[in-house]
Amino acid sequence: MTALLTITPQHALIDVPRHITVQGLAPGERITLHSTTVRGPGVHWRAQADFVADAQGQVDLQRDAPVEGSYEGVSPMGLVWSQVPEGGRAPRELFAAEPSAALTTTISVTRQGADAGSIVEADLVQQLAGEGVTRREVREDGLVATLFTPAPRVDGLAPPVIVVLNGSGGGLNEPRAALYASHGYAALALGYFKAPGLPDYISNTPLEYFENALQWVHRHLRPHRGQVALSGQSRGGELVLLLGSMFPQWVSAVIAYVPGAVVHSAQNACDPALGPDSRNGPAWLYRGQPLPHLWQANRTATWQPWDEGPEPRRHANALLTALQDADAVERAAIAVERIAGPVLLLSASDDGSWPSSLYCRMVADRLARHAHPHAVQHLDFEGAGHSILFPFVPTTQLVYAHPVSRRLSTTGGSPAPNALADQQSWTGVLSFLKQSFGV
Repeated sequence: MTALLTITPQHALIDVPRHITVQGLAPGERITLHSTTVRGPGVHWRAQADFVADAQGQVDLQRDAPVEGSYEGVSPMGLVWSQVPEGGRAPRELFAAEPSAALTTTISVTRQGADAGSIVEADLVQQLAGEGVTRREVREDGLVATLFTPAPRVDGLAPPVIVVLNGSGGGLNEPRAALYASHGYAALALGYFKAPGLPDYISNTPLEYFENALQWVHRHLRPHRGQVALSGQSRGGELVLLLGSMFPQWVSAVIAYVPGAVVHSAQNACDPALGPDSRNGPAWLYRGQPLPHLWQANRTATWQPWDEGPEPRRHANALLTALQDADAVERAAIAVERIAGPVLLLSASDDGSWPSSLYCRMVADRLARHAHPHAVQHLDFEGAGHSILFPFVPTTQLVYAHPVSRRLSTTGGSPAPNALADQQSWTGVLSFLKQSFGV
């Protein structure tokens, strides 16, 4: 009896769930489904799960939970999010060597019993850039960025723009920008350190760079009704709240993934050449002056819980000591009430990098106290960790070496809650953008 493996759809955007079924099995037959994806610098990521066929000789991942394997419970895309890199912990490069390129995952079926050893395979292709999306590198007016432009709108209007900012790992977040463009937005993945021609560290980053980038967006992309959103993760989440508060005339909406509510020091992305206390030095400058930050003149702050804590270390534990100094918190607080548009906050209750749930509550409370006239949404994901991305990527690598400091830390959470946060957060973001911009 020949088994039939079906993946529907086989080719689609990365955020589209797939329906995976196996037919033509013997009733009660046990099979193993394997998944393999080549990510980053040629690393093979794998998962597997055993299933038992029903009375009709079928296995359906939308209905059936594995009896053993890389994940538990019913999860149609469990064979993707539960993948781990071959050889153990690897760089957390979840995408292709070319960041906005499609990912191909091979699904295979291994049978037991009379048909032991027979293998059926099919490919599942996850696209980041949909039909009509174009990519262009931007190296002008001092900017280092990649622009993804969607297919032209039927009404001929220029699309809203989303400026996408990475966190303390630096670089350009091309995958998220490509996916935004695939949903009808022009998306500028903007680098500000650890990118070609830019500093390797976050220390002393001039905010005029972002002011210039926002002006460039309005001048060259001319979005309909001036609609420009900021989307940032972690330090980028802190940054989009800060930029929205400082340059409200250029910003229509803010999407803050696991952000800070206060201005932080350079922390682990600091320039070590500035001395042994460089992580306590400023990250952001404006008009040549450092912005007040949480670690500055802080009476309770200590790095000891992270420097000397049990592994895997939780960076959040050190920041919690700094938050005990109410005066320092007030001095460093971001004036989010100046943001001239709706705000979406996304946080994780088990964030190991910093207390994003607390930070988002602080932001939402401040906006409420100032009677913010625009919509404010806060999505908090129970049991999830710091690395909230978008749907159907691996969520298993919780311990990592920081891309700048190389120190080992944990993002928190666990794979299944992280996968759920990836999926639900992206649904929330697309809904927020539609409500904000009508697209």
